[in-house]
Amino acid sequence: QVQLVESGGGLVQAGDSLRLSCAASGLTFSSYVMGWFRQAPGKEREFVAANSWSGGSTYYADSVKGRFTISRDNAKNTVYLQMNRLKPEDTAVYYCAADRGLSRMVRGIYDYWGQGTQVTVSS
Repeated sequence: QVQLVESGGGLVQAGDSLRLSCAASGLTFSSYVMGWFRQAPGKEREFVAANSWSGGSTYYADSVKGRFTISRDNAKNTVYLQMNRLKPEDTAVYYCAADRGLSRMVRGIYDYWGQGTQVTVSS
């Protein structure tokens, strides 16, 4: 079965950086759009970033543009989220997701998702 396993979360201070990883198995990774979502306590899950099968097209939420970078390594079946200049409002559980369509992913529709990794940014 499809598994997406996130790692790399933690507790950092405002202004610090973190890199999240998501290792995928059970699917043809290079055929899937990969994305990241996050959910803060009491809030709905929101789109963060996505990139296309080759990684050539990327999309970001306005709140993270210029600070976060999504990338993928199709040889390792892994997608990354480099998060720089973190802010307290970035505190959330971050989820990795996979889907066949980029437009679906950006709209928050996806076939598979992981269990999430906690990111906490202190002020």
